[in-house]
Amino acid sequence: MNIKIIVNGVNGRMGSTIARLVQEDSSLELSGVVEKMDRLQGLEKYGCPHGNDLSEILTSTGKCVVIDFTAPEASVNVAQKCAQNKAGAVIGTTGLNPDQLDQLEKLALETPIFWAPNMSVGINVLLRLMPQLLDLLGNRYDLEIMEIHHRFKKDAPSGTALKLAQVLAASKGLSLENHGVFSRKGIIGEREDNDIGVQTLRGGDVVGDHTVYFLGPGERIEVTHRAHSRETFAQGAIRAAKWLDGKNPGRLYTMADMLA
Repeated sequence: MNIKIIVNGVNGRMGSTIARLVQEDSSLELSGVVEKMDRLQGLEKYGCPHGNDLSEILTSTGKCVVIDFTAPEASVNVAQKCAQNKAGAVIGTTGLNPDQLDQLEKLALETPIFWAPNMSVGINVLLRLMPQLLDLLGNRYDLEIMEIHHRFKKDAPSGTALKLAQVLAASKGLSLENHGVFSRKGIIGEREDNDIGVQTLRGGDVVGDHTVYFLGPGERIEVTHRAHSRETFAQGAIRAAKWLDGKNPGRLYTMADMLA
């Protein structure tokens, strides 16, 4: 039996890409698409139930997985409705605050929920490798991260850059809250040994570039991931939806769970 998928925010850049890829996948069924009231025009082209009320579509669809790349508050609302209807949820929204993440973790006790700030398989492999590289290099290397995204991205730094910084900080036994440096200006003095710099660039139509710098005495290592297309993230979300199907609730699932 095909896995039923509902795409929330289907007229967005990510939503439309995901819906198209779902329709091209013979193991999936696009069972519903959802948009805000002022963006409903054209949804009939998907040939499935559509509208602005996710709860209504969930009620008529039955067992399914909702894929959502919208905004923090909206994504929490999606998770709540999925929990009420015992549907799975794959959320790729970035910019969630600690309270919103806490809400997702609580809702994941009621229904299967998967969340990742970056659905790229490559980025998540990189997250696993960074601690090993840092361990091999030792403590004489300064750590900096630079990320570039398109001019329309609303949150900064990106969720991926923050996750990379958190992984590096944890590997050094540090708190990113205490050692993260997110901008530099003026006479700020010498760099502290345990600083982890995270710098943000915005412009053009860049899908997403992330570079981690290991800056040492007499040399530097640069590890860069570049996303060439949104399909990278859409394919990751679809892979997550397939993986999530049939999973039990109990905790908030991540890419680390899927890759393991």
